[in-house]
Amino acid sequence: MTVREIRRYPDPVLRQPAAQIVDIDDGVRALVRDLLETTDMEGRAGVAAPQIGVGLAVFSYNIDGEVGYLINPVLESAWGEQREIDEGCLSVPGIWAKAPRYEFARARGIDLEGAEVVLEGEGLMAQMLQHETDHLRGVVYLDVLSKEQRRMALKQVRESDWF
Repeated sequence: MTVREIRRYPDPVLRQPAAQIVDIDDGVRALVRDLLETTDMEGRAGVAAPQIGVGLAVFSYNIDGEVGYLINPVLESAWGEQREIDEGCLSVPGIWAKAPRYEFARARGIDLEGAEVVLEGEGLMAQMLQHETDHLRGVVYLDVLSKEQRRMALKQVRESDWF
């Protein structure tokens, strides 16, 4: 297993919709292992494959110490009150903004054996499901911010030492 380097905004791979995984082969198994290893670190709630430079539809998560993954996830529903929640992204390091996220979310996908998996939850789990499925559609959290929040966040990005 390998902790993979996180691609940073505005890397083009972050803007491309991820391809569905058709065959679960050794390459996909290795990718999932790398995602799990990359996510299993303090302060990381999730990592989508495009964030490590791979344009495939899979993400890993680390919520309340539970580390897992979801292949070909579809955000089935997000509901409840939409709130502006402090959010950051490993691909936009050090930049936090108020992102609109629903209180509850449910995603459906498969595991490495092809069995159906449903992930759902509230709070951080709901936020992660919305954030990571956005990544798989080529959406970075900066895109979902209000006009004013986005303007301020992009100014911080331009002034960052990594941009």
